[in-house]
Amino acid sequence: MERFVENLMYSSRWLLAPVYIGLSLGLLALTIKFFQEIFHILPNIFSIAESDLILVLLSLVDMTLVGGLLVMVMLSGYENFVSKLDIAENKEKLSWLGKMDSGSLKNKVAASIVAISSIHLLRVFMDARNIANDKLMWYVIIHLTFVLSAFVMGWLDQMSRNEKATKTQATD
Repeated sequence: MERFVENLMYSSRWLLAPVYIGLSLGLLALTIKFFQEIFHILPNIFSIAESDLILVLLSLVDMTLVGGLLVMVMLSGYENFVSKLDIAENKEKLSWLGKMDSGSLKNKVAASIVAISSIHLLRVFMDARNIANDKLMWYVIIHLTFVLSAFVMGWLDQMSRNEKATKTQATD
């Protein structure tokens, strides 16, 4: 009975595969939205104000960062929790594939969230004259919360790595 339950639990990891496929559909939606913005801005390029162009470009950078985050979570998550990717030797392989454990993935996601939040905050500051001061304050507080969270997660990860290294050296 125990063996059956263990095998069932282990096999249930495959329930995550459709979730990662769903993320790829989200990436497709993001790509469509990205090009929609490009096609919307190009015909108006000579009449748009510089500050408005910068805001659109910051939105595009934001979408690009989110897209990279989706790819990282899809591929690393699949490899860490479902199955190793079997990529042929003659095909191009991303250098970080197979090297990112769940801890480093968590840190990369946190760093990406801080970068995305930074771009969003910059967009908000570019349009600060149209935003109430109390809202600006909350944007900054939320961003600083992301920064602090990422810092603490990285620090805790570093502490656990140092602890593992110390234990490994002690057993040698």
